[in-house]
Amino acid sequence: MRTTAVALIALALAAAGGPPAAAQEAKPALVLTIDEAIDLAIRQNPFHMATREQENQARAGVRQARAGFLPTFNAQGTDNLAEKVFSLPFPSMIPGEPPTEVEIDFTKDYQMAFTLGVPLFAGGQIRAGYRQAKYGLEASREAVRLSEQETVYGVKQSFYGYLLAREFASVAEEALTLAEKFSDNVRNLYAVGMASKFDLLRSEVQVANLKPQAIKARNGVDVAALALKTAIGVDLDTPIEVRGELGAPPLDAATEGVVEEAQASRPELRQIDYQRGMAAEMLKMARGSLWPTVAVVGSFNYWADALNLNKGTWDNFYTINLSVTLPIFNGFETQARIGQSKAAIRELEWARKGLSEAVALEVRQAVLNLHQAKETLLSQEKNVEQAREAVRIAELNFGEGLATNLDVLTAQVALSQARTNYSQALYDCVISQAQLEKAVGRSRSESRSN
Repeated sequence: MRTTAVALIALALAAAGGPPAAAQEAKPALVLTIDEAIDLAIRQNPFHMATREQENQARAGVRQARAGFLPTFNAQGTDNLAEKVFSLPFPSMIPGEPPTEVEIDFTKDYQMAFTLGVPLFAGGQIRAGYRQAKYGLEASREAVRLSEQETVYGVKQSFYGYLLAREFASVAEEALTLAEKFSDNVRNLYAVGMASKFDLLRSEVQVANLKPQAIKARNGVDVAALALKTAIGVDLDTPIEVRGELGAPPLDAATEGVVEEAQASRPELRQIDYQRGMAAEMLKMARGSLWPTVAVVGSFNYWADALNLNKGTWDNFYTINLSVTLPIFNGFETQARIGQSKAAIRELEWARKGLSEAVALEVRQAVLNLHQAKETLLSQEKNVEQAREAVRIAELNFGEGLATNLDVLTAQVALSQARTNYSQALYDCVISQAQLEKAVGRSRSESRSN
């Protein structure tokens, strides 16, 4: 029965051209450094690209507002298909006879018209609308800057998170290897009567406890890889190869004047300034609607009825009008718009004050976190050196019968924990530096130079 099933599967694969998964060439791995990952994310992260499209919309809005300064020119052609029939009564020449009805038929006609409109005065509404659109464009550019900073920060978190996960996996694998070697050593000593059964069991239990930790650490690398792919904006099935190591930023990096730098550079603050400019122009537009609007409208008409058309005869005439529209009453709509614009300006002023204070707090916290991370890193670096030396001494003493199996296991666990803590401290230091750069509002080029 099994042989038959295998044969059927073989025939099916042969008909299909062989096993697809095996026959297909493996997808090449995407090799990434931190700079390459950031470049790729800026080009294709979907959230960042959506923000760029908002800038394109704002740029189109400027072009639309600029059109208000230009004249309008339209052409229109009509073909009147409805015949007009009139009945006119004519009195009879014979006394006592009713009037005679005479029908007059106007056949369909054709008309072409060209109209030119030139705005002369609109109470400053056109100019205010244009400036409002310009402010909107600048605000959208600041939104792009903010999105880029958030994208860069997200990539750094994911990239260095992957390196951290990889380091955790390396530590777990090395701890397992050390435990296995020590267990083999204890087994050899037990065989010659130099170690107890209890020592052997304890070493084997240590190995058994470390195996699931190593598996969990390897799984953590896979999870971190998925997070990095998401931050970059690539398909989750794309294999990646990350190049780089966790490294601490300069421990003596200057942090003076960063609050003032943030107040001048943060995109959110600059964006809210442009939004206030937009609100101010909205107020001007509302006030401008109280003024009359003046425009010149000229038209040129070219027409012929069906009878004249057949003769090839067209008539024309033109008109030039000065249009003046004076607002008298619109249900207090204009006053409401003015009040609304004033309230929007006050809201943005309060919002900017609150945001400025929040930025200052964020920067100061980022500076403190960075200092703490650097101090922790220095401490953990010394701790690793001491833990390595403790393992060396414990293993040496155990071989000479001066230390127990528990002493060695304890020293190995301490070393693994020290290495883990050191890797975490490296990550915290790098991310704290990235947080400070983001809090200050530095661009990517500025971050590279610091």
